[in-house]
Amino acid sequence: MGNSVTDQDRQIDYLKNRLEMFMTVIDSIDPESTDVEDIDRLLKMVDEIEEKYKRFKKDWE
Repeated sequence: MGNSVTDQDRQIDYLKNRLEMFMTVIDSIDPESTDVEDIDRLLKMVDEIEEKYKRFKKDWE
């Protein structure tokens, strides 16, 4: 992922892809065997998506 995403359409596609990845991870989790580290990784993914959104939003304004 080394290339910078500057086009608004590409930025939206990037966010959609990240959300799809997140949903795939959520769907694959077994609630019976999920531990604190798993939850922490999920929260980190959400934080990373949110940070990207904030950076992209500045470009859109």
